Amino acid sequence: MALQNGELSKELLTSQAHIWNHIFSFINSMSLKCAVQLQIPDIIHHHGSPMLLSELVEALGLQHERTHFVYRLMRILVHSGFFLKQSGGNDEEGGEGYLLAPASRLLLKDEPLSVRPFLLAMLDPMLLDPWQHMSQWFQNDDITPFHTTHGKMLWDLAGQQPKLNQFFNEAMASDARLVTSVILKHCRGVFEGLDSIVDVGGGTGTVTEAVAEAFPHIRCICFDLPHVVNGLIGSKNLSYVGGDMFQAIPNTDAVMLKWILHDWSDEECIKILKRCREAISSKKSGGKLIIIDMVVKIHEEENELLETQLFFDMLMMTLVTGRERSEKDWAKLFVDAGFSDYKITPILRLRSLIEVYP
Repeated sequence: MALQNGELSKELLTSQAHIWNHIFSFINSMSLKCAVQLQIPDIIHHHGSPMLLSELVEALGLQHERTHFVYRLMRILVHSGFFLKQSGGNDEEGGEGYLLAPASRLLLKDEPLSVRPFLLAMLDPMLLDPWQHMSQWFQNDDITPFHTTHGKMLWDLAGQQPKLNQFFNEAMASDARLVTSVILKHCRGVFEGLDSIVDVGGGTGTVTEAVAEAFPHIRCICFDLPHVVNGLIGSKNLSYVGGDMFQAIPNTDAVMLKWILHDWSDEECIKILKRCREAISSKKSGGKLIIIDMVVKIHEEENELLETQLFFDMLMMTLVTGRERSEKDWAKLFVDAGFSDYKITPILRLRSLIEVYP
């Protein structure tokens, strides 16, 4: 009986720790945001060698009394895998220096593939506040928790709030740079044989510009809402066109949808996909739809990747009307929109490249 009670106590305490870890998981995000806002990754990077705590505090321009607090901030970020420490003593200084972990290189301001803008956008109060109203949203008739919080849909508010529009576009552009670098290196064949391509929901043109530069013979159009593309200047084979993807898309050999469809419900996706099918040329002449989006694999062995995909699914539910989809979900959308076939290339780990044919 005593053994059973001991096992019960251990189970209870383990359960408590599990719950606490999830209650306080936001602390990892907020600690990382703090470090980025203080420019800590950049300071350590520019130091050029392992940086002592005292050197970091001095470089931050903080009072000496803040040293212990900086140490505690860095301790959790080392534990989370964003910084490394040289081996040495266990005291607060001990001759140990801080180094960037591989992940933190993507937080540097001048890193071309930096995810810093994405981090600052997703952790902005405007996008965090809707999570506080999720239970309220389940009990009302609003379309999204974002709408419950702000009284408008995300896209409508972005058109009226320059700050939201700017940090959202910067976040998408930072992600586009990273994704495009991989696709142009490993999937160049997807663009071969095309004379024209329309990047629907292309934002400020990060992906379209890269494709236009890599393939000078392809006529590239970045297509997005007027308030997004107004004032943007194209080049020899790149142009910006404002419009509404639910109404009409410029005629082209190929349409590209990078991280667009997960923002929308199935009904809305079918409308978008039908406009895409109307815009692209026939399969015989190379016409196709190029989608970059997640394909959720519930039985995925890499649990961390699945967890990230599930996080994004909840993000879509909270901010917009969309969701992350399995291959079965995607296949049904393609059939319902009138497409004949598709091919999935899981080149982007979290996301896949999907070619869809009319």
